[in-house]
Amino acid sequence: MSGHSKWSSIKHKKGALDAKRGKIFSKLIKEITVAARMGGGDPDGNPRLRSAIAAAKAENMPKDNIERAVKKGAGELEGVSYEETSYDGYGPGGVAVLVDCLTDNKNRAVADIKHIFERSGGNLGEPGCVAWMFEKKGLIVVEKQGVDEEQLLDLALEAGAEDVKEEGNDFEVITDTSDFEAVKQAIEDANITYSVAEISMIPKNTVKIEGKKAEQMLSLMEALEDNDDVNNVYANFDISDDVLEAIG
Repeated sequence: MSGHSKWSSIKHKKGALDAKRGKIFSKLIKEITVAARMGGGDPDGNPRLRSAIAAAKAENMPKDNIERAVKKGAGELEGVSYEETSYDGYGPGGVAVLVDCLTDNKNRAVADIKHIFERSGGNLGEPGCVAWMFEKKGLIVVEKQGVDEEQLLDLALEAGAEDVKEEGNDFEVITDTSDFEAVKQAIEDANITYSVAEISMIPKNTVKIEGKKAEQMLSLMEALEDNDDVNNVYANFDISDDVLEAIG
């Protein structure tokens, strides 16, 4: 399976641990705040805010925390001002890595990210050097077990999905960003459970890695995700399920 969905699935499985550390809550609060600042505090008219709130609810974030983050973003409450920025880099084996940040200190963020890349056998690149390798799409990952492939294919395409692909133990539903909510709602209405539903940066091609490079790549991804300034990480690695299981 390619990096975008593989890493999303790994994150989903380790989400409980992240929540205990408070990492995932702080990242979601920042995303809600920025979404509300950029598009207003009404989720009905702000798709990015709607998605951020849905992600927060999925992680059982208290309603008060969500409302406070919306109000801070909309200017109704005082709060820290976050800036959006992204960084391009290369991981082990020449894997393209795109890092999205929400930070109150760009100098700190770039220094930390540069250090993380170098420590994990990669390097930070020039702005835009890998961004062109990715496309912004909706991504919904559905586990194969207990799902009728034909039913999923029919309802997803009818709701506006661009493609439904088989990847390892999962189906990947790919949508245009404008159709993401409609396709997700159609899957929910059919009582089909998904493990991942997000707006993601999908790589146009992938780089197959294994052995030590695969270990280093997963360490790089985890270290970047663990950084407080990092909001999302995307990569075009391809690591087989067998190699992933061996790494543990």
